[in-house]
Amino acid sequence: MHLVLTQPILQRLRNELGEARRREIGGLLLGEHLEGETFRLAEVTIQRTGGSAVHFVRDPALNQEQLDEFFSRTGADYTRFNYLGEWHSHPSFEPLPSSTDINTMQSIVEDPAVGVNFLVLLIVRLTRWKQIKVSAMMFRANIQPEFVQVSTESDESDRKGWIAGKLLRIFSRR
Repeated sequence: MHLVLTQPILQRLRNELGEARRREIGGLLLGEHLEGETFRLAEVTIQRTGGSAVHFVRDPALNQEQLDEFFSRTGADYTRFNYLGEWHSHPSFEPLPSSTDINTMQSIVEDPAVGVNFLVLLIVRLTRWKQIKVSAMMFRANIQPEFVQVSTESDESDRKGWIAGKLLRIFSRR
């Protein structure tokens, strides 16, 4: 699986993490299916309550309200736009899922009432240089979690820009 983060989402996370400081915050990952196993984050919701320096507790009622609003805005086009999973911060630790994180996500994906094929857990951390470090894991029922490839939209455009600049320099020498 491949998860693409947009610059506006990264900036929103950077701002929210900066305000939260040493308190964990989190929310939902709402995505757009691009192709195959590639998804772009269309939106992240923010839950500012329920967090301490080392723990985050999700609010299912708030999550449902945010999901309903997202599906209303996207015309309930579930094949294109859908719930991908959840995110939260680890302001004091590396952005890797704890055993509690893994157990929680596995129990959600295995709950038939939730009705999902997979879930992604994104863990984020803001460095003192205001850079965002991330890790992501995919969870499926009765299957071991696996890490997800994460990139930003600018990664691809930066690479193309670098190649175009290189070609321009090569051809301008002639």
